[in-house]
Amino acid sequence: MSRAATLVQPVQGGQVIERLSLLNRFLPVWIFLAMALGIGLGAVAPGVADALDSARVGTISFPIAFGLLWMMYPVLARVKYEELSRVGRAWKLFSMSLALNWIVGPLVMFGLAWTFLPDQPEYRTGLILVGLARCIAMVLVWNDLAGGDREDAAALVALNSVFQVLAYSLYAWLFLAILPRVFGLGSQDVHIGFWEVARSVLIFLGLPLALGVLTRVWGVRTRGRAWYEDRFMPRLAPTSLIALLFTIVVMFSLKGDVIVHAPGDVVRIALPLVAYFAVMFFAAFWLGWRSRFSYQETVAMSFTAAGNNFELAIAVAVGTFGIGSGQALASVVGPLIEVPALVALVYVALWSGRRLRFGQGRRGTILNGRVIT
Repeated sequence: MSRAATLVQPVQGGQVIERLSLLNRFLPVWIFLAMALGIGLGAVAPGVADALDSARVGTISFPIAFGLLWMMYPVLARVKYEELSRVGRAWKLFSMSLALNWIVGPLVMFGLAWTFLPDQPEYRTGLILVGLARCIAMVLVWNDLAGGDREDAAALVALNSVFQVLAYSLYAWLFLAILPRVFGLGSQDVHIGFWEVARSVLIFLGLPLALGVLTRVWGVRTRGRAWYEDRFMPRLAPTSLIALLFTIVVMFSLKGDVIVHAPGDVVRIALPLVAYFAVMFFAAFWLGWRSRFSYQETVAMSFTAAGNNFELAIAVAVGTFGIGSGQALASVVGPLIEVPALVALVYVALWSGRRLRFGQGRRGTILNGRVIT
């Protein structure tokens, strides 16, 4: 087989759906049901909703704050921070990924949000917050399903985690308060201060990040990496999505009338999201192929570029603008659309891997767990 290129035969696509957990497989359904349950709870038992809202931490009800924090904790406990040492050994791949995630991605979502929602500043802001929150959780699922490089994906996730802590507040201020004025996009932009977002990021990303790092360090050192990855995390990770569903139930029990009176708005929010996932995935996939990366490297870079950290976007939207805001609604639509869109792109990656020739990559082509040349 040529050392210059190889035609990869990755994992067959027929069993992609079956390989997803029950919670991930039907996540859009669970989100719809959580919305319906919340709306029904608010209508049938408004006293329960009022009781949930009465226990508050600042401007956020305690149940909402708990749900937002727990959404982020398992995600950040799963990140393999030690993989950051790989960055220097694969500078081309990681520099391209950083450019896609922190330059191209935010600009693409900014453009799509203004194109599709020029008259809806709250929804537009929510979408931009989604675009700024780079994927650090579900990307590992999509990468595995498509046969991508696990170590590269883990390192990219760790890199995005660090960048989110350092840059998310600044990016939100830049894309929401500065760029609209720079481009002369009118006076409908939502006014937002840097410290408003920074406070939400510090609470809903900083605290679970610290807890996640401590959990990983404790687990790996005391029980070993195999126990932590194979036994502890499979039990902890699903609780993040359970916390997401709990948060949605509480949110819609308090402000569910918004979606009842404006179902068409959900469609308007969904359209730029679908366009975003497609643009980012195909741009990254083409770039990886043209750069002669291996199929596995290309997949890892593509799904990292296409996915988003909807947990962080929801937390910042709720923490900054409130649970009844259009920004919060737009951020909730994110996972509703992302799951089926990214599953479809897994099939696209598998199909492309069987028909295109990719480079060997820096370690050769990985097939069935072995390096071949």
